[in-house]
Amino acid sequence: MYLKVQLPWNVIIPAENLDAKGLMLQRSIIVRLMENFATRKATKDLGYFLAVTTLESIGEGRVRQHTGDVLFPVVFSCITFKLFRGEILEGVVHKVLKHGVFLRCGPVENIYLSYLKMPDYRYVPGENPVFLSDKLSKIEKEVVIRFIVIGTKWLEVEREFQALVSLEGDYLGPIS
Repeated sequence: MYLKVQLPWNVIIPAENLDAKGLMLQRSIIVRLMENFATRKATKDLGYFLAVTTLESIGEGRVRQHTGDVLFPVVFSCITFKLFRGEILEGVVHKVLKHGVFLRCGPVENIYLSYLKMPDYRYVPGENPVFLSDKLSKIEKEVVIRFIVIGTKWLEVEREFQALVSLEGDYLGPIS
């Protein structure tokens, strides 16, 4: 699900980037905010950071004692993406294994759909392995699947989420 959140953040501008003209300073603050935002990737509470939408305010800068850099408190709005249990989403299959498939959905790369959660599908091995249903519906690489989220797990070191999903429910499965 996409969320719009407002965040306070501290932006540090190196002393050599400071300029007497306020316009260049504001530009430096925005550029540094965007760089910091891109490297942050995700948090457990908010999910994946996608885009800064508006810069609400820039506070008064405070000079850091030893370096001479200036710290500016900023408040901005942004869009995030987080998976929630019970949510129905669509993802693209990127890996087919004997025991299930891995999907991508937005910025989430590790979504696992176990063969136990695919009723009426059986594994068909080969050069391009697939899961085939009794109604000849196929789950293979690059197929879009509608699924329900069973659970999520936050991995602190990688700063990313993993999810376990299912096709058990109405209108879930490959989308043609």
